[in-house]
Amino acid sequence: MKSSHYVALGFFLFSATIAHAQDSRVFDNLTLKSELLDMERHYAIYLPPGYDHSERSYPVLYLLHGGGDDHTGWVQFGEVQHIADKAIKEGTATPMIIVMPDANTGRRGYFNDINGVWRYEDFFFEEFIPFIEGKYRIKAEKRYRAVAGLSMGGGGSFFYAMHRPDMFSSAAPLSAALRSQTKEEFRQALENSGTKVKNSTSLDAYYDRHQALRQIEVSSLEDMKSVRWYFDCGDDDFLYEGNSLVHIALRKKEVPHEFRIRDGGHTWGYWRTSLPDVLGFVSEAFHQR
Repeated sequence: MKSSHYVALGFFLFSATIAHAQDSRVFDNLTLKSELLDMERHYAIYLPPGYDHSERSYPVLYLLHGGGDDHTGWVQFGEVQHIADKAIKEGTATPMIIVMPDANTGRRGYFNDINGVWRYEDFFFEEFIPFIEGKYRIKAEKRYRAVAGLSMGGGGSFFYAMHRPDMFSSAAPLSAALRSQTKEEFRQALENSGTKVKNSTSLDAYYDRHQALRQIEVSSLEDMKSVRWYFDCGDDDFLYEGNSLVHIALRKKEVPHEFRIRDGGHTWGYWRTSLPDVLGFVSEAFHQR
């Protein structure tokens, strides 16, 4: 009897260990050193169920936070672990790694500044992605890489995929900061943020890359069509106009994309309902079709 008791206990502990190994995990206080920014940067990461127990490599979604938030936003308020676990369990999303970088640097935005002094976008592509894809078991190819984000991060995900269409199979800007400013309004906004525009030539080039409608106008049609696009913005969101104008501009260019206007505003409640569809959308590119 005593021997069978130990066998049963051992089987229970083994089963519990295997079950635990199949759970997803989230780490929300990880760091890397950036030479380009001359500082440590934080990030959070979601590792899907089975990651610790397998040797397979996974597709990756880079999920960007909004202004005034940081890399923990999607973990704490976006409930990324619960939502991703549910989508994977129900088969509406493929198992993937989700990476959440920290752009809460004291300088708003995901981009280089106009004078080339602050180089966050260069950091993201030249340091952050190589670091992440070297450290974790990630399929480091365009087909298996996607980007999404909300508000400021929605703008970041739009422009990152526009600037580097060779990198992403899908992009999903949510409630994206895509304002349709004139060049003068754009210059004034830069100066209001404390950035001095040194010459008109640099302003022209910067405007082309960071004003959404102008970016669509000057970008290669082939490049834009090489990315699968998914836009989602609430009907009560103050950013609805910019998102709608981008939708219209892409329609005129005949760039295939999904465009959703749903009931809701600029809130975490809205973005939590967006995320399951985003995970399903990017999974379509990750799968063989």
